[in-house]
Amino acid sequence: MYCKNDCLRDYQQEMKTRLFEEWELHRSVMVQMPTGTGKTHLLAAIVREFLHGSGTRVWIVAHRRELVEQIEETVARYGMRKEDGKAKEGGMVKVMSIQWLSRSGKVIDGPPDLIVIDEAHHALAETYRELWKRYPEARKLGMTATPCRLNRKGFTDLFDTLITSWSITEFIGRGWLSSFDYVSIRASSKEQRLIDSLKKRGADGDYQVKEMNAVLNRETGIRRLYESVRRYAAGKKGIVYAVSIAHARQIAAYYSSHGVESVAIDSKTPASERGRLVEAFRQGKISVLVNVDIFSEGFDCPDVEFVQLARPTLSLAKYLQQVGRGLRKSDDKESCMLIDNVGLHRIFGLPVRDRDWEAMFEGRMTGNAQPRIRTENSELSLSCPASDDGKRNEELEIVMTYDRLLDAIRSGELIRLGEGGPAGEEQCAALKACHDRQSGLWGLRCGNKITVLPQYREVFDVCANRAAVRFGDGRTGVVDGSGTPVVVTDRWRKLRFLKGELLYITKDDGNDFYIDLKTNRTYRERPVVFSYGSIELLRVGETFHSRTRKAYISMQGLHKDSLCFYGFYLKIPDYRVPKSCRLVDPVWSTIFDVFACVLEGDEEEVYWCCGCLEDRSIVVMDGDGCYYHVEKGKRKRYIACNAPKAGEADFASVVERLREEAGRRAENAQRRRKQDEEEKRRKRLEEIKDVLPFRMGVKWGLKWGDRIIVPPCYRNICVPVGGYCAFEENACQWGVMALDGKVVVEARYQKVEIEKDGTVHLTIIPGKVKTIKL
Repeated sequence: MYCKNDCLRDYQQEMKTRLFEEWELHRSVMVQMPTGTGKTHLLAAIVREFLHGSGTRVWIVAHRRELVEQIEETVARYGMRKEDGKAKEGGMVKVMSIQWLSRSGKVIDGPPDLIVIDEAHHALAETYRELWKRYPEARKLGMTATPCRLNRKGFTDLFDTLITSWSITEFIGRGWLSSFDYVSIRASSKEQRLIDSLKKRGADGDYQVKEMNAVLNRETGIRRLYESVRRYAAGKKGIVYAVSIAHARQIAAYYSSHGVESVAIDSKTPASERGRLVEAFRQGKISVLVNVDIFSEGFDCPDVEFVQLARPTLSLAKYLQQVGRGLRKSDDKESCMLIDNVGLHRIFGLPVRDRDWEAMFEGRMTGNAQPRIRTENSELSLSCPASDDGKRNEELEIVMTYDRLLDAIRSGELIRLGEGGPAGEEQCAALKACHDRQSGLWGLRCGNKITVLPQYREVFDVCANRAAVRFGDGRTGVVDGSGTPVVVTDRWRKLRFLKGELLYITKDDGNDFYIDLKTNRTYRERPVVFSYGSIELLRVGETFHSRTRKAYISMQGLHKDSLCFYGFYLKIPDYRVPKSCRLVDPVWSTIFDVFACVLEGDEEEVYWCCGCLEDRSIVVMDGDGCYYHVEKGKRKRYIACNAPKAGEADFASVVERLREEAGRRAENAQRRRKQDEEEKRRKRLEEIKDVLPFRMGVKWGLKWGDRIIVPPCYRNICVPVGGYCAFEENACQWGVMALDGKVVVEARYQKVEIEKDGTVHLTIIPGKVKTIKL
């Protein structure tokens, strides 16, 4: 059933492979992937794959009409015509809302072979459960970013297993999600005390909207919201999450009256008007969208530059869905500003905190706010810097910055990230400029310690442990915290640091250029940094530039989506491969398959990939004609060269040996995966050994306590014996299933008798009995 989709990213391809493997064991699977990582594209690829195999009818079910339209658009790109729902593979695809489906109450063009539930954390509703009852034979797929509920109800009644993707931390580290700056109200602020005073709860277990509106929908609070945006997101486009319709309209009106073009969108906004406003926002005609639970799911606008949280919540799902709107990558967006005006990070942690999705899926952990932790010495928080006029902002603090987050991810320091408030005084000892009034010169200090005596005519900018200065002779440059020159340039007018270790320089004639501080290379256009794990590339105009010691420039016109990160190397399409480059398998490659690659942890140069081995390791060639074997988590290993020395093995013989070794490693890995699956199933069967048949209407299933193991879809099921039970599918057609519902003997016998030792007597016709051992 499975075949490769080159349009998918590496992690999407991995998730699709894992899903089809799970479908060999389970009929109903839930998939978890963070907001902004392309769940809808993966969904569409899975549907196409399913239709390419044995499936003929697929239903995709969502809970809002906006999601239905969005999914239709995406699935159409994979071969479905919106007009009739037919796919190129000959199957039928229908996208519909659960409300329409429950109202219609009829089968559309026959029962489905696959039912896909978008935003599957809503699937516990009775309208969704009805699908399981009506179509027990259909495969089920649930897609969600947050498999958790406020009421601690798990999803195991509906889904047999959960597949989780990378964490948000890993997606940011590998460059698939945007990094972020995070500011929040202080623990001692008036707003935090107001939020702590909220006592009433709604029907869903979250804060009651009426009480929130009464407490927070006030002019003073809205003014503070505006001041937060003016201070931290001036000139940026963003989304604000409000408490109520009245609150949203008040915020939009206040922002607009202060020069920030804003509109409020809520459930009462007509669909056509909503679409027009969203399109105006995408085009930049509107700066801010203020909404009430409208853009928490399915909203796709990658260039959102800030998200403001003005709605308290006890729901982890709601928190992650909201902040996730700002984490999508965009060409012109270096990071997203998250403005938390309700202190949610203190109860949920920052978005990058690790989550035990398996425990929430099984109902062992609630998907709500954890006990409020107000530690004041979190290891990776930052204290609020002085404001522009030198006075400290008493209401807001900086919890995390874009650069520090990336450094923490790369160094593996995300132990207690964002669990508390500001750090101690030692965190404040950043490098700063200090002025000597007597001489008129500038020096550098770190905290109260002078690290460089006053000697510079001017300090343009300070960033981390570097300062851009004008030396005594009039030249400009960059020095480190001890005053050692890092870069020395000509006598330019102005220098300024940019994110991503870039230096912006303005010449005396007003023209400007940029210097990459990692390589000291100069660019006339502003480079944009793209991160993939620890690998970084600069896009300058129509080309990508490496940050390795030996410069590499890609072909012109490459789209960023054509670059693929495979965990330990970055693939860059490039047909300019040297003629001397030998391939692992000459049949393996065409001119369009050859590519350059940047190795993780290798800053020397960009290599040419000669091919992949069965265990997913690769062979590469450098610019001198030397070949290396590269495995994930290991340094490159020299294996051969184009001009071997006496006694040195040639490329062909070395590669042949590597292919044999890789084949053995891949076979062992597959065997271990299979053993792990078998062990997992054995433990599951042991856990549910006390299952009992139960009846619903005229159909029978298996139940373990309150948990349904096998949905009621059989004519009869006998009491289990020795880990198996007999079931009747149709009249006088009996078979044998395991306790988890896996059929081990097809239902085509008139009678089945199971003994405790696993011996089964199958009556074909009266007087003719076949005996087998399970």
